[in-house]
Amino acid sequence: MAAKSEKVIITCAVTGGIHTPTMSEHLPVTPEEIATQSIEAVEAGASIIHLHARNPEDGRPTGDPSVFMKFLPRIKQSTDAILNITTGGAPNMSVEERLAAALATKPEMCSLNMGSINFGLFPLASRYSEWKHPWEKPALESTDDVVFRNTFKDMKYILQTLGEEHGTRFEHECYDLGHLYNVAHFLDRGLIQPPFFVQMVFGILGGVGADLDNLMFMKRTADRLFGDDYRWSVLAAGRFQMPFATQAAMMGGSVRVGLEDSLSISRGKLARSNAEQVSKVRRILTELGHEIATPADARRMLALKGVDNVGF
Repeated sequence: MAAKSEKVIITCAVTGGIHTPTMSEHLPVTPEEIATQSIEAVEAGASIIHLHARNPEDGRPTGDPSVFMKFLPRIKQSTDAILNITTGGAPNMSVEERLAAALATKPEMCSLNMGSINFGLFPLASRYSEWKHPWEKPALESTDDVVFRNTFKDMKYILQTLGEEHGTRFEHECYDLGHLYNVAHFLDRGLIQPPFFVQMVFGILGGVGADLDNLMFMKRTADRLFGDDYRWSVLAAGRFQMPFATQAAMMGGSVRVGLEDSLSISRGKLARSNAEQVSKVRRILTELGHEIATPADARRMLALKGVDNVGF
């Protein structure tokens, strides 16, 4: 069994590299918007803020460390949240582009995709007839011929350079069953140390589907592979976000919400902010009798190095 979570960690992924500005006017794009929505999400109950950056001119995902540095210090100064920097970036970025910000900022936590997958965003391109920016539709359409690369060599490099050299720990994103076995592989090699944090991801085209049977099987497999050495969380894309968060919490897990994963707050209604989603999931969790982890609780539960040891 996973380590018993006395409190539920809420992660908020505020912007990501999937959705484009056309899809929602509420998607944060500029450093000011990303910082403001991150701070509001922490005030609403999130203890981990998962961060990507965007070109402030057109909303295109970017791995440029200078853009990250326009919002990281402000969030750090305004909250005690754990700032979790992406190493995924966007599916069409090179590994070097994806790692640049994390290597420059040496955060407490980074995301780490635990295997290569097809990451199909192309169905989204047919949903809109007009676009705010010319890059959006071609970028989405191109994903029918893109492999989101995360080789064993890539993962080893990230675990060693960020983990061993800088003390960063990881949100191990597992989009399919085999990714759990990849975590076990690196655990056996000593490149992952308990207590580690597994984020089970459902509903991405190319990964495991958002079906309850899949959640149950992924959790049973993780328990068998890792025993009580790990903590776990769930995110589900789009309309599955809140149902899967609720189910994960009922099973003893933590949750992730945010506009990276879903633009909606309810069926057919766009979320006005990340904080609105955090507030909703916190209300659900509280009604279920769960206590919400503070950033200090999450740091202890995940054995993080502390905010004084980052590079920003």
